[in-house]
Amino acid sequence: MSTTTVAPLTTEDAELLVATARRAAEEAGVTVSVTVLDAGGHLLAFRRDDRAVLISGETSTRKAYTALQLDAATADLVDAVQPGGLFHTLPTALDRPLLFIAGGLPVHRDGRLIGAIGVGGGAPDQDHGFATAAVRALV
Repeated sequence: MSTTTVAPLTTEDAELLVATARRAAEEAGVTVSVTVLDAGGHLLAFRRDDRAVLISGETSTRKAYTALQLDAATADLVDAVQPGGLFHTLPTALDRPLLFIAGGLPVHRDGRLIGAIGVGGGAPDQDHGFATAAVRALV
């Protein structure tokens, strides 16, 4: 019986994700906070910009956690948490609140979930774009 090994998300990977998201945000004239978690939900890298909204650090962490837990882009989950949506009661069932707003993305390698990134501080579509740019740079 053979097993497939997938390289984990490393601190170097996490630093690349943070740097790329930050650079994309700076090019757009936006200040953001960025959080990167490994597959176990452990913090690998974090950057809070003091010029960003104070809560952006917590927001980026919650976006990353949500993307990791549900293995989905947070931008794709917004409708699911509206009344009558698929996940309407899910946030109360978990020990950590989820944040259903764009800017959180799971990170995959060889088709397997290895971590997540969360970006907060810009408009939702901007944060999603900054996180997407970062994940693309990792491939």
